Amino acid sequence: MKIAVLDDYSNAFRRMPSFERLKGHEVVIYHDTVKDTARLAERLHDVDAVVLTQERSPFHRPLIEKLPKLKLIAQTGSHRGHFDIDACTERGIAIASLSGGGMSYSTAELAWGLILASLRHIPFEAEQMKRGAWQSTIGTSLRGRTLGIYALGRIGTTVAEVGKSLGMKVLCWGREGSKAKARESGYEVAESREAFFAQADVLSLHIYYNAETRGIVKAADLARMKPTALLVNTSRAGLIEEGALVNALKQGRPGFAAVDVYEEEPVTGATHPLLSLPNALCTPHLGYAADTQFTRFYEVAVDHILAFAAGKPTNIINPAALEQSRSARA
Repeated sequence: MKIAVLDDYSNAFRRMPSFERLKGHEVVIYHDTVKDTARLAERLHDVDAVVLTQERSPFHRPLIEKLPKLKLIAQTGSHRGHFDIDACTERGIAIASLSGGGMSYSTAELAWGLILASLRHIPFEAEQMKRGAWQSTIGTSLRGRTLGIYALGRIGTTVAEVGKSLGMKVLCWGREGSKAKARESGYEVAESREAFFAQADVLSLHIYYNAETRGIVKAADLARMKPTALLVNTSRAGLIEEGALVNALKQGRPGFAAVDVYEEEPVTGATHPLLSLPNALCTPHLGYAADTQFTRFYEVAVDHILAFAAGKPTNIINPAALEQSRSARA
C-alpha cells in the first residue's frame, strides 16, 4: 500500500516505534498543511491510505471525490467533524478511528503550564533576564483563589484535582451530568452561569466541541469576568463566540488569556490578532503534542492500516464503505 501521513509538523511519525512496522509499504510524510483542495488532491491522487493527525486537514466531499484510489482513512484522536463520513461511505473509503478518545493528561498538563506561566509572568521574566533585567513583575499566587472548570470531563477533572492540591477553591459549571459529577467530587457548583464567570479567578474551558457547543461562551460571559481573571482555552477556539475574546481582552475583562487553539490552524506568519495583545499568552496547539499521546495515536493508526492490508479491518466507523468497496470490485 502507498500511505500518506499528513500534517506531521514536528516530524514525529518517523520517530515513533510504529513506523518500523510499515516496512514493505510505501510511506510518504508531509510536514506542512495544504488547505487548497486541488493541491491536496494532487498530493494524494495515488494514495491507498492516509493517516490524519487529529483535525489538521479537513476531508470534505470536494476532496474525497478527487481521490479514486483512496481506500482507508486512519484517524488519530476521537474527533470526527473534519471529515465527511457519508461521502467516504459512498466512495467506498473506510474510516478507522481511535475508540475512546485520547489520554487527558497531556492537555491537562499544558493547561497548568499556561496557568502558571501566565500568572507568574514566566515567559516575560525569562526574556527580561536574557536582556539583563531582574524581577520586573509581581506574580499572582494561586492558593485561596477560585478555579472555574467549565465541563468536568476527563481533562477538566485532572485540572480540577491539581487546583485543589494547590489550595484553590474549585467552582464548576456545565451540563447536568457535569454538575452532578462536581458535587460527587466535593466541588462547588456555581449558583448560575453569570456567577460562574464573575467569580472565577482562573477559568479553564474543557468542553467537547461540536455544532451544539460552537460559540457557547458569549461576549457577555467574558464581560462578567474580573479584570484580574485569567481565561484558559486548551479545548477549541470555536467554543468562544467569534471575535469575542480579542475584544474582551482589549476591554480588560478578563485581564488575561492563555490560548492553545485557534479558529484556523496552523497559525503562521504571526497573523492572529491575539498575538499582538500584551495580555495574551499563545501556544501552537501543544495540548496533545506530547510523546505518550503521539505514540498511542500513531500506534493505533498503524494497527488499523496493517489490519486493513491483511483483509481484517478494525474499528471501522462506516462499515457500509467496506461493502461499497467490495461491490465496486465485483
